[in-house]
Amino acid sequence: MHNDPPARATRHTDIAAKPHAAQRPHRPALSGICLAAGLLCSAGAQALEYGPFSLTGFAKAEIVRVSDYCEECALEPFENKQRQWADALVYGREYGADNVTLTLFQPYLGLKFDLPGGFKIEGLLSQRWRDGKEDIEGFWYDKNIALSHPDYGSVRIGAMTTRSWSVADYPYGTNLNVSDVWASSGAGYGLLTGALRVTTRALDVYDGDLVLEATYDDGKSGWEKNEPRFWEFYAQYHRGDLVVDAMYQDTRNGTPSAWGHGPFTGLTPFPADDAKLGSSGQSIAMIMARYQVNLEWEISGGLRANRWSGAYAVITKPMVPPDQYEQWNEMFNVDWGCKTEVPSRCDVDNPGYAARSLDLMMGARYRFGRWVASAGLVYLGEAETDNPSERGQSNSLLVLSPGLEYDFGNGFEVYAFGGLVTYGRKGLSPMSSPGNSSFTNIDSRVSKSGNYVGVGAQFTF
Repeated sequence: MHNDPPARATRHTDIAAKPHAAQRPHRPALSGICLAAGLLCSAGAQALEYGPFSLTGFAKAEIVRVSDYCEECALEPFENKQRQWADALVYGREYGADNVTLTLFQPYLGLKFDLPGGFKIEGLLSQRWRDGKEDIEGFWYDKNIALSHPDYGSVRIGAMTTRSWSVADYPYGTNLNVSDVWASSGAGYGLLTGALRVTTRALDVYDGDLVLEATYDDGKSGWEKNEPRFWEFYAQYHRGDLVVDAMYQDTRNGTPSAWGHGPFTGLTPFPADDAKLGSSGQSIAMIMARYQVNLEWEISGGLRANRWSGAYAVITKPMVPPDQYEQWNEMFNVDWGCKTEVPSRCDVDNPGYAARSLDLMMGARYRFGRWVASAGLVYLGEAETDNPSERGQSNSLLVLSPGLEYDFGNGFEVYAFGGLVTYGRKGLSPMSSPGNSSFTNIDSRVSKSGNYVGVGAQFTF
């Protein structure tokens, strides 16, 4: 496959580990995988190699100035956006421009052995730390092993990232300063814990190379009634200066969410909840393309369709006075209190509704010497749903982001970026967004528009 070198993939990393808390605006993270018939990433600048082992990775730091920033405006700032009590604001709280900072560190330990007959066995171990803490607690970015052959393709098994997140993150979102708002939104999942991935060799199709791939994961064990199931089908076509990436992800009984970076596990973290819950599912279909117009200009764009089945809200563990609060499931697009005029929908107190939406990405890059100027656009659209309660389906988000970077060579670069943020209305954020202030730190319940500007530095080894 034809992803760009991974040394360029780690600028401006755009999603915090917890989708429902306030999010820092930043640029895309290192995707951690390159698709060359399923083989490992090529080594970046200053890669360390010893025998069959290789060590690559990146470290970065950013500071961002955000307008309309209100860290303490939400009454429940760390609560799931889908829960009704998370809607409330602390009225009278002052807000305005403020600074947020970010540090990221992610090493990649690779292992490769040549076998007889042209076969290779490879392994990859990778984890990310954000502001000194494990990025997504309890989940590896990569912990897998693969068997490959240039004439047949590859088979990989273990923990890995999905194509719908990693390819959207890098090169597409990263190159346009919109990796988080593009790759980490929508109905997909980003991390797999025990997947099986089969990738073909490059096939000669219409004077170009076509690589096909299928990935399966059965999520967290212990679920019997609502067994998790994950399928992702991916295709990349490369012909001359044109690259087209297409993926379809279909899932059952993963965590209901709109966090495209999130791990696929089960309906809740606790299989003991199985009997109390109903089945749910979600899927995405996405196509992206990039075209190298000449040595200086590259243009790219993408379209994504999201589908959620919805998930009703139910208490999974009653309150035990005086110290414990009741526990709820992971719900999605709920009509709290069942306000519908259709009695058949009120077979449960808080029914969930299906929803669909479309999201768009486009932009361009211009290279001159060691400089690269770029501009990206992402639009998260309104959702279609029969839910009579407003859960963000009537809102949209438009982000315009220019950027400028300078490459010093040997893996070191500095960059600056900005963003203009416009919501369709003041209220809950769009259905495709995991939180009300995700991606920009501008809360859609507080401000209809805002902006941010930041600078950063990154070293890739």
